[in-house]
Amino acid sequence: MMTRRADIICKKLTLLAASITACSVLFLVGCDNSNDTNSTTDSEITAAKPDLSVFAGCYTVSHDEPAQIKVSEQNDTWVMQMKEPASAKRVWDTPEPLEVLDNSEIPKFFSIDPDNVDAVIGRPDRVLVMAHIKPVYANIDPLLDSEYLSYIYKGANTIYRVECDEINTDILANPHANIIIDNVNESS
Repeated sequence: MMTRRADIICKKLTLLAASITACSVLFLVGCDNSNDTNSTTDSEITAAKPDLSVFAGCYTVSHDEPAQIKVSEQNDTWVMQMKEPASAKRVWDTPEPLEVLDNSEIPKFFSIDPDNVDAVIGRPDRVLVMAHIKPVYANIDPLLDSEYLSYIYKGANTIYRVECDEINTDILANPHANIIIDNVNESS
């Protein structure tokens, strides 16, 4: 009795396994795009230009500071501008051109897997390089609290996208110039 029941269960499990295998094959065949005449080749995918519009806006190195860098598209060219000191009589300096960088250059500036970056731009002299991290990766990496990285003259850091403003900020001023530190060993 038990052997017959085991045979029936075995046959049903075999039928179930065959059905799952058949469904899997049909699913994979249905997803195969190799015969599609509209499919893109690997060289077309790598040649696709990244979406640089992710960089349009203003940036700072801290959430509680005003914008210091502005990136925008002007006359079909991406440019960056830095905040001028209040004495300059203008808010932003002259636009500097930016270039699209290939992801193969990412290790020169950032310690992040290039597969986790969707766009990189930089000045021709590479004094400033900016990378946009894929949002999915930025959300799971505990070391990132922003989707933007910057490399500014030999140092990499997270930067933050903030609202652009038209207020002069004297970023060259010494914020500690008026601080007086009393000698802690002196008694009053």
